[in-house]
Amino acid sequence: MRDKVTGARRWVVKIGSALLTADGRGLDRSAMAVWVEQMIRLGEAGIELVLVSSGAVAAGMSQLGWSSRPRAVHELQAAAAVGQMGLVQAWESSFAHYGRHTAQILLTHDDLSDRKRYLNARSTLRTLLDLEVTPVINENDTVVTDEIRFGDNDTLAALVANLVEADLLVILTDRDGMFDADPGIKPDAVLIREARADDPLLDEVAGGRGGILGRGGMQTKLRAARLAARSGAHTVIVGGRIEQVLARLKDGECLGTLLSPERTRHAARKQWLAGHLQMRGRLTLDAGAVNALRQGRSLLPVGVKSVEGSFRRGEMVVCIGPNGLEVARGLVNYAALEAQRILGRSTDEVEKVLGYIDEPELIHRDNMIVL
Repeated sequence: MRDKVTGARRWVVKIGSALLTADGRGLDRSAMAVWVEQMIRLGEAGIELVLVSSGAVAAGMSQLGWSSRPRAVHELQAAAAVGQMGLVQAWESSFAHYGRHTAQILLTHDDLSDRKRYLNARSTLRTLLDLEVTPVINENDTVVTDEIRFGDNDTLAALVANLVEADLLVILTDRDGMFDADPGIKPDAVLIREARADDPLLDEVAGGRGGILGRGGMQTKLRAARLAARSGAHTVIVGGRIEQVLARLKDGECLGTLLSPERTRHAARKQWLAGHLQMRGRLTLDAGAVNALRQGRSLLPVGVKSVEGSFRRGEMVVCIGPNGLEVARGLVNYAALEAQRILGRSTDEVEKVLGYIDEPELIHRDNMIVL
């Protein structure tokens, strides 16, 4: 099963607060440099990587001289605002040592549940990866009250894995992985090497709360693995302080706990798309477009004959062939009025007609299920 790790070409790596701040003593720049060196080597091996970084609140607490995580929302937001500056600067300077650029992206869970914002975030991340820029993602703690009380970056990392269609989610933590019991209570607890993410027995061993710095314990990491599994991604929960941990995972070494999805990535994504039962509109296609979709291509405006319904960018539409039968469904890149204006047009004409171009495709093949 470890071949799923060695063969993964797109990774999301999440690093927790305790690791990043040396258990609350301030940003551990030497540890960050070690992780960055490994991530650079992964990039040189052809792996695309997105980094989800905790640590803003913890870093801010250290700068403000606070020894325990406050409960008041405004204090948490203040700590996040103070800490975020240093956190991003530390990542940027560490990657810059290798001539690599980074990009800060602050997200809330709402950004990934709204279809339009989901597509916007997805397009931005895809562009950054194409430009060989490493996205550094954190939760937008300074403005979102619900997430700062109940959210966690394990969950955010899983949603990002869904967003970018990652093959692998790596959660670096201060434990070596998931054990069959709490090692702090039972010293002879055994590390779980591999399991199915949906195995109900894992719930019994994932108890325990997060530390004073973070919000997640092993339960949130298990939940994240299950969220990532919905889009077919594997998850490794592993100790971030293990020497050369990322490089050794890439080499196939059996470190941490590997949690596997029930379905392949393609089958899982098809199920996710098929689950969007509310269709907001209809696109009638010509025969050439139908053939293109069945060959695995995206839907271009030139192949659309008519548009029906009132839909927004990012909503689900159904594609109908010349014979009146449904051939596909997917998340549309343009709202109904825009789609009406560009139907039948070549990609080169879209910008001339609209005055801008969000995407060259009306529906990208990655956001489509062909029936």
